[in-house]
Amino acid sequence: MITPAAASLESEKLCRLAPVIPVLVIDDVAHAAPLAQALVKGGLPVLEVTLRTPCALEAIAEMAKVEGGVVGAGTLLTPDDVKKAVDAGAKFGVSPGATDKLLDACEEADLPLLPGAASASEAMALLERGYTVQKFFPAEASGGAKALKAIGAPLPQVRFCPTGGISMGNIADYLGLSNVLCCGGSWVAPKDKMLSGDWDGITTLAAEAAALPRS
Repeated sequence: MITPAAASLESEKLCRLAPVIPVLVIDDVAHAAPLAQALVKGGLPVLEVTLRTPCALEAIAEMAKVEGGVVGAGTLLTPDDVKKAVDAGAKFGVSPGATDKLLDACEEADLPLLPGAASASEAMALLERGYTVQKFFPAEASGGAKALKAIGAPLPQVRFCPTGGISMGNIADYLGLSNVLCCGGSWVAPKDKMLSGDWDGITTLAAEAAALPRS
């Protein structure tokens, strides 16, 4: 059983591996392995596969076999999601928000969780439980980098991975904040490049993201 403090420590280690964690929506399990290989080759080893498609768990299982990658499950909502993700080979979890049942399930399953918060109250509730590394979601819709900077002022002990509406056009605003470890984003694996099998193109996008400076 993992403690919230240990989970946050593990999440921080993962967040420090690269400036961007790709947020992946996979519709075809055949894309899983080459996509993971392309992203890892480009310098983005931490991969979040969202549980939004029928083949997501199979994709996690395939990506877990790719050398150099660390694969996690996103969109964890229930204890059942947690069990299925762990069984598929997920090494960490990400959730859009947080409930006691979900936190309990992740801790009992020994799964490090990056729990979501969109307000000071939500961040405080997670901090009270022991989670010092959190996901700020939905980032742009919740006020963007300015809001996250403001939340960080009275909560300097919390570090964030903002996700939602982030792109190469605005990511510098987030990575420049002292309370941001990395950002989550889907632009590094666009659907058209996956459908066409343009893995070299995805590696190029990953390399651009991996080279981004952080505060």
